[in-house]
Amino acid sequence: MRRKFVLLACHYENLKLLLLRRTLPELRENHEIPLLKELAGFAKFNKAEHTFTFPNGSRIVLGYCDAENDVYQYQGQEYDVVGLEEATQFTEAQMQFLTTCNRSVRTDFSPRMYYTCNPGGVGHNWVKRLFIDRDYKNGENPDHYIFIPASVYDNHILTDNNPQYIDNLKTLPPHLRKAHLDGDWNVVDGQYFEEFELARHVIEPFPIPEYWKRFRAMDWGYNDPCAVLWFAVSPDKHLYVYREIYQNKTNAAVMANMICERSYGEDISYTVASPDMWQKRGASDVMGGESIAETFLANGVPLIKADNNRISGWQRIRECLVDAPDGVPWLQIFSTCKNLIRTLPALYYDENDHEDVSDKCEDHASESLRYACMSRPAPKIVTVKQQKERRYDPFSTGKKPLEGGYFNL
Repeated sequence: MRRKFVLLACHYENLKLLLLRRTLPELRENHEIPLLKELAGFAKFNKAEHTFTFPNGSRIVLGYCDAENDVYQYQGQEYDVVGLEEATQFTEAQMQFLTTCNRSVRTDFSPRMYYTCNPGGVGHNWVKRLFIDRDYKNGENPDHYIFIPASVYDNHILTDNNPQYIDNLKTLPPHLRKAHLDGDWNVVDGQYFEEFELARHVIEPFPIPEYWKRFRAMDWGYNDPCAVLWFAVSPDKHLYVYREIYQNKTNAAVMANMICERSYGEDISYTVASPDMWQKRGASDVMGGESIAETFLANGVPLIKADNNRISGWQRIRECLVDAPDGVPWLQIFSTCKNLIRTLPALYYDENDHEDVSDKCEDHASESLRYACMSRPAPKIVTVKQQKERRYDPFSTGKKPLEGGYFNL
């Protein structure tokens, strides 16, 4: 990207370009020092402002956004070009704010933003959503986002001068190798659920028999998305996520009515929900303030308070992602549940507690999944030896299950 910016600055007069890295050390090492060498005697460098000024009046401004609010130093500024190097290190909020700086009144040049990155990092989700999944929110124009894939094999300068680099990538752990060598956006560095695989855990929808047990789980949110998931339990005790609601800025009564409409005609056994929904709003003893849970109850959606043990809950999901004795994962997700599919594999470890998910993740749908799995008995582990010694057909009758049982829901 650095060379792209230099070419643009040389070609257009009075062009204003902003090139960003997440931290100042990265900025100096990857842009400032190389540009000082490459542009020596040609462009003037202002060390205090981290700015290179070209003879034709164009300027490249180097910047960084270490803290979340560092983007506000660019508020009100105007740049014809904005570039985020290692874009997955920036949060979505930072990216969105920087787009407000990407504007121009020029007639000979259209404002544009460039992103370069690898899978992983705090911004993995928004980059994958826009450029890989091409899943756009209201107001986002698909024509504005172009993805140009490239792998290490396309970097001939690197591979010619450092051929052992590819061999080094091949020695990485499987999930890192897939991300950095194969460019697989379904795995991330520090991925919490390495067991999750799209090909195995995501299936096409099918008609769910009426007699299957059904229930719901919800992670409440207003400013954050409210994530509601519908579950069905098959006779062989497999768990299917078959529907979702994922939206914010919706009050409790409206959300409850929406849930009822989506569940019309279904026999829902129960709905398990985040414990914070039972907090009273207002002085209940004086003004009769009711909790969000009570609002849902009044609108036809009775709730059960979820077990909110995070460590045990994440482990329960992990147990459900493994194969049942029939070789199919205990948990499978309909392909229509896009937000759960998008965010579950993007969860990564908390840097201070590797038993927990980082609180920087978009975990609303996964929290709902955690509540659901904790509301059911854990799947019993069947050893390879047991499977070989005694096969069990869950659809047959008159046969006893393996010692220890199966997923007794």
